[in-house]
Amino acid sequence: MPVIKSAKKKLRRDKKVRKRNSLTKISLENAIKAARKSPTSEKVRKATILVDKAAKKNIIHSNKASRIKSSLSKLIKTNKKSTAKSTKKTAAAKAKK
Repeated sequence: MPVIKSAKKKLRRDKKVRKRNSLTKISLENAIKAARKSPTSEKVRKATILVDKAAKKNIIHSNKASRIKSSLSKLIKTNKKSTAKSTKKTAAAKAKK
C-alpha cells in the first residue's frame, strides 16, 4: 500500500479510471458481438462509434480500431449483396409465373 499522500490519491484515481475503462471495453465488445451476430447498419454504426471512442481514450490501439471498423463495414457490404441477390431471385421467379 502507498504511504505518500500523492501515491494514495493516484491509487484512488487509478481505480476509478480502471473501472471506467473496463465498462467502456465491455460495452465495446458487446456492441461488436451484436453487430457481427446480426449485421444491420444501425448496429454497425453504434459499434463503430464505440470503437472510435475507445481508440480516442487509448483503451484500444488505433490500428486495432481500424481493423474492427473495416471488418464491420465488410459485414454490411456482404449483407447488402446477399439481400440484393435474394430480392432479384424472387423478382425473377415472380416474373416467370
